[in-house]
Amino acid sequence: MSGGRKLRAGLIGLGAMGRNHARVVSKLDGVELVGVVDPAGDTTGMLRAPVVPELGDLLAMGIDYAVVACPTALHEKIGLELAANGVGALIEKPLAQSVEAATRLVEAFEAAGVVAGVGHIERYNPALQSLRTRLEAGELGEVYQVVTRRQGPFPHRIADVGVVMDLATHDIDLTSWVTGQEYSSVSARTVSRSGRLHEDMVAVVGQLADDTMVNHLVNWLSPLKERSTVITGDKGCFVADTLTADLTFYANGAIDTEWEALRAFRGVAEGDMVRYAIPKREPLLVEHERFRDAMDGKESDIVTLRQGLRTVEVAGAVLRSATEGGTVSISSATRS
Repeated sequence: MSGGRKLRAGLIGLGAMGRNHARVVSKLDGVELVGVVDPAGDTTGMLRAPVVPELGDLLAMGIDYAVVACPTALHEKIGLELAANGVGALIEKPLAQSVEAATRLVEAFEAAGVVAGVGHIERYNPALQSLRTRLEAGELGEVYQVVTRRQGPFPHRIADVGVVMDLATHDIDLTSWVTGQEYSSVSARTVSRSGRLHEDMVAVVGQLADDTMVNHLVNWLSPLKERSTVITGDKGCFVADTLTADLTFYANGAIDTEWEALRAFRGVAEGDMVRYAIPKREPLLVEHERFRDAMDGKESDIVTLRQGLRTVEVAGAVLRSATEGGTVSISSATRS
């Protein structure tokens, strides 16, 4: 920030996630929340920043960037207007509800030359950040399989997309991010049991570019809330619980046996279990700190729009597989 000037931030959308963004941005060092857009206004009366009905009112306040936390169907329209006005944007995931819309957003912000990112918050979960570092260090050896389970009750605030675009995009992005590998194919089945237009349950079997097997089970139909990522390799397996930000390693055992019949069996035995003590900062706060740094011209590992586009492409392939049947191949792309 030149001369110590605070970045002027705006927020678009005061739903459940929008209010969390407002809480964090209001206390973020180097940033001032100057205005919020929501046609319904501030129903709680707790916000210090003014709430205006239209995006044009917010732009007139002279903002440097905006957090886009409105329904997914509105991301494209709002994002294009921000880009046209040279305003940076942190857009909640998914980037858009279709590949075509996401592509238009990428092209608009790149042409405008302003900073933009996608709010894939799981990348900032302490358990997954530690897991990624350990995978890069070779602590698991060769990775064989990534299995995620993400389930819980239906969030009534979501109406414009189904569980694939809203919830499974978390797992798609984190899987590619922690392993450093692109998806090469997916096969999926979806169902809708809640009477809504969109799917509320999906099972995905996928393959990454290095032949790692991937499985995702995601639904809005369970009273049990679960957020689990299990990665198995030739040295054991990591289990990340992103609800509690706990990371546990289960090592393969190295115990000899005198039982002749078992000596020919080439498998693994149960070894030591380690639960890591890791710092647990709030992921949403870390996400905003990284985006603030990017806006300030500093080196920062935000989720780029092109990375967000890639996740939408994979999610689109999941939906296509579920509709058409069979396996859908996904072309390679550069994540930058």
